Amino acid sequence: MLNVQDIEVYYGVVPVLKEVSLEVKEGEFVSLLGPNGAGKTTTVKTLMGLLKPKSGRIFFDGQDITGQPPHRIVGMGISLVPEGRLLFREMSVLENLDLGASTPKARAKFSDSFQLVFSLFPHLQMRKSQMAGTLSGGQQQMVEIGRALMSRPRILFLDEPSLGLAPLLIKDLFQKLKELNETGISVFLVEQNAVQALKISQRAYVLESGKIVFKGASSEFAHSEIISYYVGV
Repeated sequence: MLNVQDIEVYYGVVPVLKEVSLEVKEGEFVSLLGPNGAGKTTTVKTLMGLLKPKSGRIFFDGQDITGQPPHRIVGMGISLVPEGRLLFREMSVLENLDLGASTPKARAKFSDSFQLVFSLFPHLQMRKSQMAGTLSGGQQQMVEIGRALMSRPRILFLDEPSLGLAPLLIKDLFQKLKELNETGISVFLVEQNAVQALKISQRAYVLESGKIVFKGASSEFAHSEIISYYVGV
């Protein structure tokens, strides 16, 4: 489905990503792990067309999407839940969700998308008229994920969704992501919380200083020193 080949990204003259290659197959749950400053957010921004690689190619369903603008990438079936819960705080939950259905394909499936979001996050249905800025941190994260789902993605990128959440909320959030993946949506999770990410993902990559330094099945990490050495857990 998603195939990334040797992308290099610079901020000015400074290299941030160095020959990064990875893939996410149809229906797969893949994690990208690494410490702060490793280049994880830069990776997802590049895949979403927010940054352009200096070299390398990005393919989605065999189509070269390298350098395509974000709105076209979203229209192809890729959606991003960015870091930081970037909601319109003075708009209602329903209005925030509505903004996610921006493409013709998404508008055609509008009712089905609401049903999916509310079945996954029933608390949001009870608060659909509430201003997003008055929700708890965990509820705001639900809205942000729901908004991304409204675009009817085939693959969902999430950038540090557990950031700032209490441990119990993190556990619940990750369970919801697992349930979402079981509906057939591929998930590419960027996380510092390696332990929780490895519990729900099938494969993982470790990024350090802009390079992929380890990759494999998530189960392979449990009995190795990879996590403690590269991720600091």
